[in-house]
Amino acid sequence: MELLNPASQAGFVGRTVAYSGTAGSTSTWNPGPQGVLVTVTTAAYVEVGVGVTATVASTYVPANTPIPFVVPPGNGGPWRVSAIRVADSGDCYAKPINKQ
Repeated sequence: MELLNPASQAGFVGRTVAYSGTAGSTSTWNPGPQGVLVTVTTAAYVEVGVGVTATVASTYVPANTPIPFVVPPGNGGPWRVSAIRVADSGDCYAKPINKQ
């Protein structure tokens, strides 16, 4: 397993958002981090990128299992994490990270 380096606390704080049958999206981060570590409290579908909204076609993430996602380059604008429930509503926690 590769070690991950949390991005700066000042510029890239962790964020939490609630999700239900309607997608919840974090507020945005500026470009910079290589990835984001995502944890959900119930099984959810997750999307990461510029202006994204999670749907049932997004990536499945099991409950309470931290999953690292690459932050896609997009258009260079601020990016976010979005989650929508599989069956039960919950919370999504996201923390920007770097590989080194």
